[in-house]
Amino acid sequence: MIDTTLHQSDDIYCTEQHDLIRQTIRDFAEQEIKPVAKELDEKEEFSIDMCRKMGEVGLFGINTPIKYGGHGMDTLSYIIAVEELARIDGSHAATIAAHNSLGIGPILIAGSEQQKQDIIPQLCTGEKLWGFGLTEPGAGSDSRNSKTTAQLDAGEWTINGSKIFITNAASEITLGSTVQAITGTRPDGRKEFSTIIVMQNTPGFEARELHGKMMWRASNTAELYFDNVKVPEANLLGERGMGSKYMLKTLDGGRLSIAAMGLGCAQGAYELALQYSKEREQFGKPISEFQSIAFKLADMAMKIELARNLLYKTCWMKDQGKKITKHAAMAKLYCSEIAKEVADDSVQIHGGYGLMKEYDIERFYRDQRLLQIGEGTSEIQRIVISRQILKD
Repeated sequence: MIDTTLHQSDDIYCTEQHDLIRQTIRDFAEQEIKPVAKELDEKEEFSIDMCRKMGEVGLFGINTPIKYGGHGMDTLSYIIAVEELARIDGSHAATIAAHNSLGIGPILIAGSEQQKQDIIPQLCTGEKLWGFGLTEPGAGSDSRNSKTTAQLDAGEWTINGSKIFITNAASEITLGSTVQAITGTRPDGRKEFSTIIVMQNTPGFEARELHGKMMWRASNTAELYFDNVKVPEANLLGERGMGSKYMLKTLDGGRLSIAAMGLGCAQGAYELALQYSKEREQFGKPISEFQSIAFKLADMAMKIELARNLLYKTCWMKDQGKKITKHAAMAKLYCSEIAKEVADDSVQIHGGYGLMKEYDIERFYRDQRLLQIGEGTSEIQRIVISRQILKD
């Protein structure tokens, strides 16, 4: 469990508990993940052993209620944990972010008490993972263009279709996935979407691990295939026809975890640039003493400070029960964009060495690229924000 010491933060949203969490996860990431991150990335290898270690330190179910086997912490505690993982490695941060926000999230939002009791405790230890089956080959930003169907007959759902880019859905320890499917037609002619639980060993269901990724190469990413997959009617998650709302509500919270990954990535890239600029000498002095480099570092530090304030405020709003749709989109958009900018500037400061795999910034530069795409592209975030401000 999380237990250590740290100097008190000057952030107005952080308590002593948040500082303890930050130091614990930072120590863990430095000691356990950093030594193997480069090798796992190069081999494109997902580490089950590291999942178990992350479970032991309390990273799975960190903000899940205690009665379901979680640690019952607030949103900011969870976001700080993801941030600290991403400061070292995007792949392991992605495993935790996707599992807690997208894996556990829909079951907490819409699951029956029985479903919560049966499934969630297994997802809070690091021994089991869960997928979020939304994206399809023809349905990315337009999630309502899904083609996967589920027909109810004689007490069973029969599912046909496919999903793609699903994190944590094809590992040896994956327990199952929440799947959005078309379950009928509404009176107005629109598709009716529902969410259905599919366990991993169900006949006709196949999860294939995706390889050849540019980024997050040590995370588990899958394609899901459903060929007349039959599951009990009781596997319906929540109410029939409410699936799209459940998935979109889940994404509101999920955007905070992607924002945390952007913030952590930016922090890590900035620290690498700062250290390198003090060590690298040109024209007889450290390059940090040249104004062109010092100004880059100043801009990086400023962007990170602004991103952290926006994200932490949004976490506070969520825990206060306030609507966060606009702020979550803003935080996701800004944090992912500054991750791109800071990583790019960090590579520039590293010069030619920044392009070599020997240097960690090369991995950061690749890992940040998904952040402007996953859980809603930057373009989609701007649509969400504009719609919210025009309603105000």
